[in-house]
Amino acid sequence: MQSADVTHEQHENPLQNVTFDAPGTETGHAHGYLRVPGSGTGPGVVVVQEWWGLTDQVAGVVDRLAAEGFVALAPDLYGGRTTHDSEEAFRFMQELPPERAARDLAGAVTYLLERPETTSAAVGAVGFCMGGAFVLALAAQQGERIAAAVPWYGIPGADTDYSGLRAAVLGHYGEEDTSVPLEGVQATEARIREQAGVEVTMEVYPAPHAFYNDERPNYRAESAELAWGRTTAFLRGRLAPRA
Repeated sequence: MQSADVTHEQHENPLQNVTFDAPGTETGHAHGYLRVPGSGTGPGVVVVQEWWGLTDQVAGVVDRLAAEGFVALAPDLYGGRTTHDSEEAFRFMQELPPERAARDLAGAVTYLLERPETTSAAVGAVGFCMGGAFVLALAAQQGERIAAAVPWYGIPGADTDYSGLRAAVLGHYGEEDTSVPLEGVQATEARIREQAGVEVTMEVYPAPHAFYNDERPNYRAESAELAWGRTTAFLRGRLAPRA
């Protein structure tokens, strides 16, 4: 395992505080934002960013998970770039090769599992929008290394192969979300059940897309807090300690 502190001068994004191996990428490593709970140990959770990048809001999710007792890591999939402009965010997302993201995220899973602070035998994965789609794809690729997958208002392509998925799935979606229609969510749920045979729960809220992001106008506090409570209970129930 490779781990190193990253100074603010070395990288564009000051939130980056760890470096980890990402085999198969151009550099062989990736960066991210890690928080360990005050107790010093806890189950591991990978947090996958929205299309805005590794922002303060994403770091806030990591911080909040750490406060709940989890060892949480958000990989920086954009290599330090962030934006608050939707056109630029779309461009960043389009410029991110899916295979590069998959390798960065796989590296993050390995990194968490190898950290001495991580108590769980497998990790959880939580992601938002673009990150929600990545969470389901990652869980399908990583098999038993991911025990709990929590996508928020994001789904992968309709042809995604879920046969390797071993994680229980808890999804959070808004009935007012025009970018992720509920028909697509229902089709994804059915495909996961058919191909993987795992526990799947897709919760629907009276909310639009991105209802958890309190930096955006679509934020809905009541739905966000209900979904958050369900998420932490789900993670605690699925992330068993190492034997």
